[in-house]
Amino acid sequence: MLKKIKIILEDIKIQHTVFALPFAFMSAFIASHGIPPPDKLLWLFFAMVGARSSAMSFNRIADKDYDRKNPRTKERALPREKINMYQYIIFLFISSFLFLLSCLMLNRLALILSPLALLIVFFYSYTKRFTIFSHFFLGLSLSLAPIGAWVAIREEISLASMVLGLAVLFWLAGLDIIYACQDVEFDRRYGLFSFPARFGISRSLRLSAGFHIIMTLFLFSLVFIENLGILYIVGVLFIAGLLWYEHSIVKPDDLSKVNIAFFNVNGIISIGLMVITIMDIIF
Repeated sequence: MLKKIKIILEDIKIQHTVFALPFAFMSAFIASHGIPPPDKLLWLFFAMVGARSSAMSFNRIADKDYDRKNPRTKERALPREKINMYQYIIFLFISSFLFLLSCLMLNRLALILSPLALLIVFFYSYTKRFTIFSHFFLGLSLSLAPIGAWVAIREEISLASMVLGLAVLFWLAGLDIIYACQDVEFDRRYGLFSFPARFGISRSLRLSAGFHIIMTLFLFSLVFIENLGILYIVGVLFIAGLLWYEHSIVKPDDLSKVNIAFFNVNGIISIGLMVITIMDIIF
């Protein structure tokens, strides 16, 4: 049993919760104007793990037939039959229950909004079948992290949480466009929709850079909305530098460093911005 759980956790890349979780904690600290209650942070953590695990397990189930045909994804657990569909569905239900339970323990508004959040993150898995804006649906799914964290702390949706959510939306949309460049030929062959499949790799990378500029502008606007200080400004400048580096190492004729850009650089971006923001708020 533990071996099967380990396979699923590896398959959904549980470690990539690091992309959205720091933005949730960042939002929680801003909403609290200091250190949030420990119990809120604990249930927020469980909510994030449950939501992402639900979303990724649903995605693996929905995409199993495409994953079997795609050279990049054919080694995943379902195509290789390391896990059967029944076991994956059980994991999906357990993850969804963890998310719903966490929302129940947070507050009433979080619980009311929780089914809508699950609907959004599940719906993303089908968007590549009919729209090139699937990248933005992925961004929307992760933008719920800072918005939901604000709801967890203050039981409201604020302008600040929406702005931070928009920053995450454009960050992930731009990032997913870079990642999708690897599948451009596969997408075209099987009728899947993406920016690279529609516009080509070179133009898509320029659009991705533009979306990351928009992300940076949204992050800067929080200085005025929440009266954040110099440490936060330095953090945003640091993030802008990392985004520039990310785009400098991915070329239209050389996608060999896409994984470095996708995983390493963006892990530093999310964790780094969280740490600097928390330091700014506390000190």
